[in-house]
Parts: sequence; C-alpha cells; structure tokens
Amino acid sequence: MGRKGSPRSPQAEGGSRAASPPSPLWALPEELLLLICSYLDAQALGRLAQVCRRLRFLSGRDVLWRRIARGCLNSGFTQLGTDVAAGIPVKERVKVSQNWRHGRCRRETVLKWKCNLMPWMELDGEYLYLSQAENIQAYQLCAEGTGLQRHPQAIFSGHQEDVCRFVLVNSHIVSGGGDGSIVLHKLHGSYSVKFSAHEQEVNCVDFQGGLIVSGSRDRTAKVWSLSAGRVGQCLHTVQTEDRVWSIAISPLLSGELVTCLGTDFHRGAGVLDVFYETPSLLLSCGYDTYIRYWDIRTSTRKCVQEWEEPHDSALYCIRSDKNHMIASGSSYYGVVRLWDKRQTRCLQSFHLSSPTSSPVYCLRFSTTHLYAALASALHVLDFTAS
Repeated sequence: MGRKGSPRSPQAEGGSRAASPPSPLWALPEELLLLICSYLDAQALGRLAQVCRRLRFLSGRDVLWRRIARGCLNSGFTQLGTDVAAGIPVKERVKVSQNWRHGRCRRETVLKWKCNLMPWMELDGEYLYLSQAENIQAYQLCAEGTGLQRHPQAIFSGHQEDVCRFVLVNSHIVSGGGDGSIVLHKLHGSYSVKFSAHEQEVNCVDFQGGLIVSGSRDRTAKVWSLSAGRVGQCLHTVQTEDRVWSIAISPLLSGELVTCLGTDFHRGAGVLDVFYETPSLLLSCGYDTYIRYWDIRTSTRKCVQEWEEPHDSALYCIRSDKNHMIASGSSYYGVVRLWDKRQTRCLQSFHLSSPTSSPVYCLRFSTTHLYAALASALHVLDFTAS
C-alpha cells in the first residue's frame, strides 16, 4: 500500500515522460527577437551564436551587424550607409575589419618588372588594371587568394611614351601620357580615340559624363568634350602658376571650378593626389607630408581636418573607404600607412620596399586586400589571414 498523498509517476499518467515546454524566447516573433539582439555588441552576438544552431543563425543576420560594421574600418559601408560590398556577409566583414585595424595580414609580391617605372592602377571587380611603360595591362585576380593571373587578359596601348595616369569609368579607360596626348579606350571592343592635349606630359586625367579633364607639366588644366562631333575639342583652359599633378571631377558634375585648396602654404607644398568621398567632401595629399580633409561647402581655403605623415615623407597617393579609413603611400621606403579619421596618429605602417627605397606610386584596396604599386613591383596585403 503506497504512502498517502505520494505523487504518481509520469509512466502512471501516460506511459511516457512529458515533453519539455518550448522556450518562451521562441514564442516571440522574429522581428522582436532581432530588435532585442540589435542592442548587443559584437562580442555578445558571438557568444549568443554559441548557444544553439537556431541562435547561431539568428545572430549572424546582416541586419544585426550593419550598425556595428558602420563603425568599423573598411567594412564596405560609406558615411551615408551605402553598402559597396553587397554579397559578402556583414559579420565576415566585421571580422576582417579587425585585421585591418591591428595590421594582421599576409604579404606577397605578385608582379615584378626589370626597369623602374612610375605605375598607376585601378581595381574593377575581378580585374586589376596596371600601367607599365606606354601600355595599360588588365590582370585577372585569382578567386582563391591574393595572386594575379601571370599573363594579362588585355593590353591597351596608344601612347608613344609612358602612361602617367589613367582612370577607369563606365567601361572606358582614359589615360594621359608623357607624349602630351590623351587616349580613350572602350574596355570591351576595339573603339579608341587619341588626341594631342598638352605641349608637355599629361600628369593627370579624370573622366565623367562625357567630359575629360587633364592637367599637365605645361602649367595648364583643360576640359575636353567627348560628345558626338566634338570629340577631343578643348572647351576650357585654366592657366595655373605651377605644374598640375592631380585633378578630379566632382561626382555631381556641379560645374563649380575649384582651382585652389588652401592658402598660405610654403613653396613646394603641391597636391599629388585628390580623392572625392562625396560631392562636397574630399581628401588631398602631397609634398608637404600632410593628408587634408576638405568640406567645400564651408571653405576651399581651410581644411576641416589634417593628419601629418610621421616620417616627414611626401605622400604620393591616397584612398579612403569613404567612411573611417584612409590609406596613404609615401615617397620613402615604400611605406603604406592606415589611418582612422577619428584619431590623430596612424594606426598601422607597412614597409614594402626594403632594403631598396621606392615610393608607393599608387594604391588601391577592397574590403579584403590592398594593392600597392612601387617602382619595380606590385605588392599585395591580404587581410583575410588571421
């Protein structure tokens, strides 16, 4: 006879153990779960992913990582929130961003050439375009890593002397050369145009909306038409006091002509590279070792922020992720530096040309790789390596 008031076993109730009630967490709508998780930082989201498969999937959603990514370096988001690296999970970009911040990367020299050059390059999807002497060569990027296909997929020629600079816009290449000419090529086709532009070498060019602008050692900047029936016709000539080393068209084609950034600089403090982040915000660098940030809505005479190269080197090239990160290339010892705009000192430095000294003539980067062109080699930094 059993004790009075003793509980009955589960088997006596139904012959099997009762099922555990579902977690109250999963009773919530997914929208509410995502809202709760949106208050977590990267570390908390990582810990949440270790609880179970369902939370691992939930905590990896792009919508949760976008806010975090926008505060990271080179995560593929601009200041305005535009995603320029769609297709890559945002969580993975945040992880790689930490490698950029801490300088964790694998270095590789992917191309070498025998004579010293002043190369320029552009990145476009799966291809890297690199000027070598009088030609521009298109190399396909290897899908599995940092390398390039050893043989170029295409070669664009037309100059009689070295290509100084070129731009890649809307499936067209526009280049300026030491022979004073400008050449336009269509990437996919045989169409090309060449015309004499300046009395001396064309140091810089830009192309947008049917217009080409160019700057030369002959102390002039010119605007050229590419409209039907007027190809190669000079629309405007701007006389300058010195050689023109860098030139850029506003993304909005506003028609405003800015011929001078800043005043009261020492002699020789010329601008060597300019990069527009937005139609009103741009970066410049040059001989006087400073990176400067300009807001042309307020003034073209005084910059809003500046960073000084710590080793007193001229800065040949500059690029940004259009958000927090800047990359610069110096004239001494092949030094590439990474900067965070929210700090005054550089984050990381990479010496690429030791033991011989060479400037970094041009650099470009994606969310995972940085490419730097020196006098005799092309170097790649792979930031996916942990």
